[in-house]
Amino acid sequence: MIYKILRAEEWETFRKEGVFHGAPVDISDGFIHLSSSSQVAETAWKHFQGASGLVLLAVEESPLADNLKWEPSRGGALFPHIYGHLPMTAVAWTAPLPLGADGRHVFPEELP
Repeated sequence: MIYKILRAEEWETFRKEGVFHGAPVDISDGFIHLSSSSQVAETAWKHFQGASGLVLLAVEESPLADNLKWEPSRGGALFPHIYGHLPMTAVAWTAPLPLGADGRHVFPEELP
């Protein structure tokens, strides 16, 4: 399972269209950024610090087939990137990503 964090308006558009073409940073970079379970909290802190109304998407890798590439990013760590779009059929579940009292996002317990 890999993860994508979306702002509320991005999630609403995704739900209506059934496909996600990327957030502005994804479109600019030419691929959709995702994170592994061990990376997603750092991603939230680095790119969404203090943001409310976020939605966490758990994405299955197998439906993405050849469009999914694991590539080096921060400090050489491999991050999942989708070259193409993210179909709703690849989303296993979603959960709100509220801010905790410490200002960090609170992740669901089922996150592996």
